Amino acid sequence: MTTERRVLAWLLDSDPALRWQVERDLLAAPERQWQATRARVATEGFGARLLAMQDDDGQWAGGSYFPAGFFGSAEQDAPGQPWVATTWSLKDLREWGVEASALEGTAEKIATNSRWDYDDLPYWGGEVDVCINSFTVATGAWLGADVSRLVEWFPAHRLADGGWNCEAEEGDSVRSSFHSTLNAVRGMLAYEQITGDTSMREARHGGEEYLLVRRLMFRATTGEKVGPFVTQFMYPNRWRFSTLAALDHFRDVSLFEGTPPDPRLADAVETVRAARQPDGTWLQGGRLAGRTWFDIDVDEGEPSRWLTLIGARVLSWWDAARV
Repeated sequence: MTTERRVLAWLLDSDPALRWQVERDLLAAPERQWQATRARVATEGFGARLLAMQDDDGQWAGGSYFPAGFFGSAEQDAPGQPWVATTWSLKDLREWGVEASALEGTAEKIATNSRWDYDDLPYWGGEVDVCINSFTVATGAWLGADVSRLVEWFPAHRLADGGWNCEAEEGDSVRSSFHSTLNAVRGMLAYEQITGDTSMREARHGGEEYLLVRRLMFRATTGEKVGPFVTQFMYPNRWRFSTLAALDHFRDVSLFEGTPPDPRLADAVETVRAARQPDGTWLQGGRLAGRTWFDIDVDEGEPSRWLTLIGARVLSWWDAARV
């Protein structure tokens, strides 16, 4: 058996949340096949387990971004942050491919019961943090909530250099962040894919250009690598930038808009290619500290099915386009 066949067999022996993407993105299986696997996510494995954790009021862990009782608790002083509250749980379910129909009534319950920790603002209106707002605009579109305020928010809060920064609203920065900008463009793309509304496309393209000018890795001023995080691949990455996560976004853009890969992605692609192990896998680069509902990937240094799926589909897309 070839290395490629061994890797595919290993990837297929996985949770439905991952398997349906392998079938669609690496095997080019008929849509009826991968959609059938995707339909299982709500009733089996990770998706079913996380859906079962939902509170009666529509939330998870009793809170919007942080769980109920977090502030003032010992957990607040622990490394990292908990990843169990409503925003993170919905983000996982959406990205795993759970159909919105499996959460019928959730948007309305959250609108009634969930408020942001910042200024007690209503959930679907978002708040001042661009990363939080990016998760919310995508999830709201998925669940059919009214996120019109956020559709207006993103273009209005773009910085002069083209991107976004979570610290900008507090007056702490006038320069864009790789992390914040990637989260912003991913949220806007998901909104457009779900709704067909292109009103944020110009702003999204501006944010993507910010990253492309820097070739996903380098400072525009000095040409130096912006930080070690760009080549630290992890799953789930939650909010963190990496060249792998960014390339996965640009692959989505290319397939959605019918455009070829931008040549400025070449350095990032070769960085991802170099991280592939001789056995065809990518290794878990780290795990963010903080409480989770359950493990969804391996420990640092072990072969990761999630990262291997993402790495393989990015290289397949890029290499096919070059041919």
